[in-house]
Amino acid sequence: MTVSFRIDRLLGDRPFAEVGDPALAVDDKCRGLLAVAGTHVAVAGVPDFGSIAPVGVYDTENLACRALLRARYPVHAMAFHPRLSLLAVGTGDYDGGCFFEGELLLLDLVTGKSTSLIKHELGRQVLGLEWLSEQELRVLMAPYDDWQDKDAWNEGHVAVVRRPDWRAVPPRSLTGHDLAGPRVAAPRTDRREDARQRVSRLSSEWDPRRNVRAVEELSDGRIVATLDGIQLEAWLPSGQRQWAVQDDDGGGRDLVVADERSAWVGLMRPPWQEHAQAVVRLALHDGARLDRFTPTGAVSVVRCADGLPAFAPAGRNGARSRLRVRHGSRVYFRASVPGKSGQKLGSGEAWLAAVEPRSIPVAERPREPRKAEVRRLSPYSWAPGETHFAGPGVETADGDLIHAGTVYHGHGLQPGGSFVVRRTVAGEKPTWVFRTDRKATDLDRDMESVYVTYDDGELVILDLRDGNVRWRQHLVVAGVPVVATALTVTAPGRLLIGTADGRLLDCSTF
Repeated sequence: MTVSFRIDRLLGDRPFAEVGDPALAVDDKCRGLLAVAGTHVAVAGVPDFGSIAPVGVYDTENLACRALLRARYPVHAMAFHPRLSLLAVGTGDYDGGCFFEGELLLLDLVTGKSTSLIKHELGRQVLGLEWLSEQELRVLMAPYDDWQDKDAWNEGHVAVVRRPDWRAVPPRSLTGHDLAGPRVAAPRTDRREDARQRVSRLSSEWDPRRNVRAVEELSDGRIVATLDGIQLEAWLPSGQRQWAVQDDDGGGRDLVVADERSAWVGLMRPPWQEHAQAVVRLALHDGARLDRFTPTGAVSVVRCADGLPAFAPAGRNGARSRLRVRHGSRVYFRASVPGKSGQKLGSGEAWLAAVEPRSIPVAERPREPRKAEVRRLSPYSWAPGETHFAGPGVETADGDLIHAGTVYHGHGLQPGGSFVVRRTVAGEKPTWVFRTDRKATDLDRDMESVYVTYDDGELVILDLRDGNVRWRQHLVVAGVPVVATALTVTAPGRLLIGTADGRLLDCSTF
């Protein structure tokens, strides 16, 4: 079946949207280009989705984004090739134990493709780059590790790499021999303020928005959203932002519009705090706080089928244990049953559990379910020997669950290890399973389709009945790929999508 997709309206757009908060900026005055690296952040604000440092290359005349790179590590150096349409990007970080790992990337400004050049499995943390000629690139790197090396944090190694044609350099072809060089001073300089000033000179309208976490439409046509650094914001039908509630401690995550006067927002807090979140109730006409409290444990704020908000236990393992089901006739969650002493979590120890909403008295403030109200429905994993982690979900009109998740593996996400499943709450076998290699960031449904967004920017539309793919495509805004981090179906074939760069897309399928 042919499906067409269209972005009808774009909110939150602004210059340098793709990079968020600038951390490094390098210009090429001859070609009128500016490369800007953004601060290293977690996708959707959740480390389980992976972290990126975006690099955008902009035309200084019209501020159009010419190319975009998403690096795995913080960016420390960039250098435009003196003649070719190439940008060298040096990244890296300390692994927290011993090694300075990272990448030397080469971004083709014509094709938008990037190549990782260092052969070593951990790479090297690249601190400085300079083109000495069209064939020679000077590379400054941190030492391999700081083991018994007290100067590793302020010194490094410098090497000059020569290649006759840098457009033809194969991936992972730079060996330790290529990168060998003398020890030199290598101070780690913070260049964020310089980057912000360079960006501000070109436009005062840039705004470091990041990671839309939830988005909803109100009956009056306004759109409300939560995102990093903002508990809640409201946009008028005209496309103008009406108000925003700033939050320097984290920002908003879950969003449930309780009525046309207020909304419940689950806040995100640093994991080292005793309680990783709080919940607030905000007025929808101006964002004023009406209520605030801290749950006894982590919860997801969900909207039940009756339209009322509820709190679902979210477990202690972040996104891995957080099952968030919209429009449920029950309050669903993933429950872990303690195993024997020293035994690892297995598939038989995690259950799909629920609380009947009628067992929780209706009150002005939702409350956390009590242990006596919880009922186990079925093993969480339907596949023997597999441990399944949680994700976003939704209940169908006939009471089935459709939810995303990943299969636990000691070496990270494996090919086919991400799934979307339709299941009855008590059945041993699923109705259908759709598997991919990337983690789902959000999903929702209408009466015919399931809409799933992934952390590589792909949107997939599945048939609600059998899970077959109806349409799939990577999202693009103004010719540049974007990563969707939040999705809500507002009407059949109409979607609101929030992105990792803080934009809101009002979309339709037909």
